[in-house]
Amino acid sequence: MNRALIVIDVQESFRARPLWATISDPKIADQVNRLVRIARAAGDLVVWVLHHEPGSGDVFDPALGHVRLMEELERTEEEPLIHKTSHNAFTTTNLQQVLTAHGVRELVVCGIRTEQCVETTTRVGSDLGYQVTFVTDATATNPIPHRDAPADRSVADLLADPRTLSADEVLRRTEYALAGRFATIATVDELEAAAERPA
Repeated sequence: MNRALIVIDVQESFRARPLWATISDPKIADQVNRLVRIARAAGDLVVWVLHHEPGSGDVFDPALGHVRLMEELERTEEEPLIHKTSHNAFTTTNLQQVLTAHGVRELVVCGIRTEQCVETTTRVGSDLGYQVTFVTDATATNPIPHRDAPADRSVADLLADPRTLSADEVLRRTEYALAGRFATIATVDELEAAAERPA
């Protein structure tokens, strides 16, 4: 086993926020499930990562009950479940030790949010020497407000602001930033086709 699928922050916390109405792919769990099936069939390690902020009082505070995998996802008992407090899945966890213990050298990454935790994990993983595949259509994100926009604005105001970066633009820019530098960009369909080809 030298490859691992890293599923990042596909958790109920995001569905508990008003911003979920703007998510690029509300059925992100379906795409993740496809990747999980591919990984398990190949004998790859599947690692589940959840973001939590104990004591914050928001949707990422474990005390509120939202820090759990989306209900459509099914983790098996032997698959590691890691809790992080930083944007990337390495800095505040034992992820690298888990990967080393399993002889992993290649990563396939997916999850929420595309340009934040998933991209940051990809960059750190690449810097640590892993060969990384970033599965863009198994990530999801939201529109990003302009840096000068008020922090407490409504979803309607966010979408009405012409300075807001759309989710589609975020996805496209993330691919451009990662491709050829930090990761290979792939789709779920491409990985499924590769898995079905004779060895």
